[in-house]
Amino acid sequence: MLQQTQVQTVIPYYHRFIKTFPSFKALANASEHAVLKLWEGLGYYSRARNLHKLAKKVCELHEENLPSNYEELISLPGIGRYTAGAILSIAFDKPFPLLDGNVQRVFARLYAIDDNLREPQTIQKLWTLSEELLDRQSPGDYNQALMELGATICIPKNPKCLICPIQRYCKAFATGQQNILPVKSKAKPIPHYHIGAGVIWKKGEILISQRPSKGLLGGLWEFAGGKQETGESITDCVQREIKEELGISVKVQSEIATVDHAYTHFKITLHAHECKYISGTPKTIGCQDWKWIKPHELRDYAFPSANQPIIEKILKDSLSQDKSVFFHS
Repeated sequence: MLQQTQVQTVIPYYHRFIKTFPSFKALANASEHAVLKLWEGLGYYSRARNLHKLAKKVCELHEENLPSNYEELISLPGIGRYTAGAILSIAFDKPFPLLDGNVQRVFARLYAIDDNLREPQTIQKLWTLSEELLDRQSPGDYNQALMELGATICIPKNPKCLICPIQRYCKAFATGQQNILPVKSKAKPIPHYHIGAGVIWKKGEILISQRPSKGLLGGLWEFAGGKQETGESITDCVQREIKEELGISVKVQSEIATVDHAYTHFKITLHAHECKYISGTPKTIGCQDWKWIKPHELRDYAFPSANQPIIEKILKDSLSQDKSVFFHS
């Protein structure tokens, strides 16, 4: 959960998750839907799917106990070099290094490394340092202290050098480079896409579709739609995407919400429109599954964060008017 996510955001999710799934067996026996719903809002949903797969593997191959062997651990879904090092050192007190973004920054400043952190050879150099500097007597305490130092003292901007416990060893501080290092080449411009989505009504029910398990937001439910093409109006986009995804015809009506949302590598503006079902039987052409549900059932399904304002608007509107009458002639 802490990968790419701040501690304060994670804490309430962690407590809910552990309460619901207190063991690997409990998690392995849960449905993917239940796991994704509990993860809803935390983002990076592949982590939840990998954790679910990992629980199944642990129960199947390791008698419901997480292995303490690096080779076995690294073979499990969602566990890479950093996560393996964190688990082995912190949970099992074994002498394995780790390297996250905070530790990279600490090492780059401590040794005044001005190589580009976006280059693989630089990261490998930092991994070598992590291995060499590891306290093999207390690897868990050492690794946690190192990460905490980067998270609270050696922060990205205006590091708190005056209270840093390793200030006297820091080459960046000695040469006045603490606000220059580490060096990262400029990231490519983040693309911005306009997405059209349709809230499709039929006899008081809404049609939702499930994204394919693999890929961005895999397994989550959404309102059918997709990326606007060049020269295409949003209403035409909604109509086309629904036809391509579900194979049905709709009449696109008024816009009910516009949502701006940022992902790691791109941004979107989501335009949600009311749609009246016209004809056709929904098919899983561009989705994994589909369902007609009542508005109040929307909260039972895991949706991407960008869809939440749309859901709130639907639920608010459904209290003030009878959609079954309004949309069904």
